[in-house]
Amino acid sequence: MQFRYAFVADRDGLKVLDVTDLSKPKPIANALVPVEDARNVYVARTYAYVSAGKQGLAIVDVENPESPKLDQFFTSNGQLNDVNDTKIGMVAGSAYAFVADGKNGMRVLQIVSPWEDPAHFSGFSPRPTPKLIATARTRGPALAISKGIDRDRAVDESGNQLAVFGRRGARPLSRTEMQRLYLHSSNGAFYSVTDEPVGRLGSQPPTSSSSTSFSSLDSVLARARSWLNSLY
Repeated sequence: MQFRYAFVADRDGLKVLDVTDLSKPKPIANALVPVEDARNVYVARTYAYVSAGKQGLAIVDVENPESPKLDQFFTSNGQLNDVNDTKIGMVAGSAYAFVADGKNGMRVLQIVSPWEDPAHFSGFSPRPTPKLIATARTRGPALAISKGIDRDRAVDESGNQLAVFGRRGARPLSRTEMQRLYLHSSNGAFYSVTDEPVGRLGSQPPTSSSSTSFSSLDSVLARARSWLNSLY
């Protein structure tokens, strides 16, 4: 799960569910990326990594969760051909995929690196450029990879980190607290933004609806400050 979407791997491939209301998950129509041998899925930022069995690792762009797009299949020239599970981890400026490749053992892929793609490796979610860098043979088929501890992070719409909630003494957000971040308290509608800047230099002056948007934003910020103050 990520935010209010659940990503599911089944015999058809990768599917997406709207789980805004956890008691009533809803399949999103046409949100399907066919994968012949999908076995598992792990989502990291704007990419889903589908363990695709004999097809290796399927990397899917889920920046728009309701319209996922296949980015690439990676097999390292056929070496990854029994992929059961994948987890993503990060060390310094590089990101890695740890892969349970069945009969082949455990694989380590470097997926984001400042040396491999210096022009694009930075930012919130650079495009993965996978490279097989290590293999560890296992006594039997490698079926699963354990997951490291995640920290709850708050980011703005550009991906800039605002806070880390997983520090000592902190706790995960409750369902009600999470909903305050994305639902209007008055009508239950989602907060939203546009890709077009408002009041940009040289553009038309803000309209009355824009002014209303700013007022709404001020209200949201005031509520956020009040909520944060109540935690300390």
